[in-house]
Amino acid sequence: MRRESGKLTLGDLASRMSRLKAVGENLSDQETTDFIAALYPNFNDEVDFESFLKVYLKLHAHASSRTGNPAKNSSAFLKAATTTLLHTISESEKASYVAHINNYLAQDGFLNKYLPIDPSSNDLFEIVKDGVLLCKLINVAVPGTIDERAINTKRLLNPWERNENHTLCLNSAKAIGCTVVNIGTQDFIEGR
Repeated sequence: MRRESGKLTLGDLASRMSRLKAVGENLSDQETTDFIAALYPNFNDEVDFESFLKVYLKLHAHASSRTGNPAKNSSAFLKAATTTLLHTISESEKASYVAHINNYLAQDGFLNKYLPIDPSSNDLFEIVKDGVLLCKLINVAVPGTIDERAINTKRLLNPWERNENHTLCLNSAKAIGCTVVNIGTQDFIEGR
């Protein structure tokens, strides 16, 4: 699909797009070329992955509209960025959370081996992976929300026990009124 130089240009796209089922069955090679030319006048521009997707989705929508079958949610595919995302963490926010945890959970029997947490390190993200710290924080916010006996507090938890803690944490957070949208157990495991 690439040229000898390893680059793909907009001029190369028409023939490539015609090979794709959604485009090739509904548009001729010339119609595809004309459509891309109308979108991007410089055919020598290189194509990256996002550009390829945008051209494909526009062509697919155009081809679908010509057949009377509009493309369903074609633009929804590009709502999330296709490039690598970087999560940034505010050091001041992290320090505030760590100070709160160190203050309110300092006397906890299970967590005393992990506390105090150093705000300049990323230890916080390692400690939350088993779900125990988050469950205990929910109980700090609203005492008695989680029965301490329901939390798996062994020193070494297997994946199922960790998952139980995460599920308990998420359900309890919802119960006390926290917004828990797009957060799952995998986010805890990965320390996000």
